[in-house]
Parts: sequence; C-alpha cells; structure tokens
Amino acid sequence: MIPLADDNPTHSKPIITIGLIVICCLVFLWQLGLGQSNRAAILALGVIPASLLQGALLPEALRWVSPELTLVTSMFLHGGFMHLIGNMLYLWIFGDNIEDILGKPVFIIFYCVCGVVAALSQALPDPSSTIPMIGASGAISGVLGAYIVFFPKRSVRVAIPFGFFIQVLKLPAFVVLIFWFVLQLINGAAGGSGGGIAFGAHIGGFVAGVILAPALAVMSRKKIR
Repeated sequence: MIPLADDNPTHSKPIITIGLIVICCLVFLWQLGLGQSNRAAILALGVIPASLLQGALLPEALRWVSPELTLVTSMFLHGGFMHLIGNMLYLWIFGDNIEDILGKPVFIIFYCVCGVVAALSQALPDPSSTIPMIGASGAISGVLGAYIVFFPKRSVRVAIPFGFFIQVLKLPAFVVLIFWFVLQLINGAAGGSGGGIAFGAHIGGFVAGVILAPALAVMSRKKIR
C-alpha cells in the first residue's frame, strides 16, 4: 500500500516541510559526491548505539560530531535513492497538515523530538550495536502518529499492487496508517532491523507522535479538526 496524496488542504504554505525535504535531498547529493567516502560519513554522522550509550570510541578520523549530536545529524542522511524517495513521499503527503496545525516553530521541535525518540527506541534494546542508523523515517513516523490523531477520517489515495496491476483507492487515513503501523510491529517482532530497516525506530517515533502532538497542539493554541 503506497500513499499517493491526501484530501486535506492546509491553511498556510508548508515552508518547514518543504525545507526539510530540500535539506534531505541536498545532503543526499552531498553523500553521492563523497563516493567511497560516503561510508565514513554514515559512520561519523549516523547513530551508533555502542558509541551513544556505552561510550565506544570511533577512530579519531570519524569523530566529526559528538555521539549525542548524531541523534540529529542522522535524520538527514539516507542509504539510497529508494530510502530517500520513500521518506520524502510520506513527509510531503502528511507533513504539511501537521505543520499547519502545530505551527512552524513547534513543528520543528516536534519533528526533531520524534526523531530522537525513534533513534533511542531502536538503540536501547541493543546498546552494544555498532550498526549506524540513518534516515528521516523515525521523525516522519512521528508525523504519521500525529496525523492519525488529528485527521483519522481524511481520505488518502493509495496505490495497491496486484501482480502486474495497480489499483488506486481512497481510504480513510486511520486505515492506511494503522496498516502501516501493524506492518512495523510485525516486522519488528520478526527481525528487529531486518533488511537494514529500523522497525523499532518507526514504532517509537509513531508512538511519540501520538502522545506528543495533542499536547503540543494545545500549547500552540491550535484546534484539532
């Protein structure tokens, strides 16, 4: 089930959402320009649980930032075109409405906090892991959690593959997002981070979004529609 668009107009231009997409794309172009050195950038700027939680030291040449700062830098790195495109598609479809209801400054805080919670959700169960975590999906999972709270009945157009054919349907947002969340739970229970996907981060980010978004909306004096 691939989301294509939602039927949910905004009242303001999603400057922050667009800005996040642009930054992620520019950082990815920078990664491509690094060539073989991209691996070093991922190690230096990705979240490595053993470094963050157990004080394991990277080689000096890879200590570009502190382990704590990688909780932020990791959100803007991606492992390939499909990783980037998938994340940016979800952010573009669902992020504008959350930015609209929370307000731009609060949305930035919300996005970053969800990203941090997501990374910790993946790191804490395996604190000795030396596998770097990168990507915006944890923060975007928080956006999805907020969307299901604020706009559960809004229509979302999705593409559903059936062999060689693709069926496009309109479904309520809560159906699309609950389906997505259940998939994360199933895959997380089956393998944790199989195929290089940090399902624990997706789950943690989503739950953070569900919990934080209503409180932040009240602080922003926005009405839940």
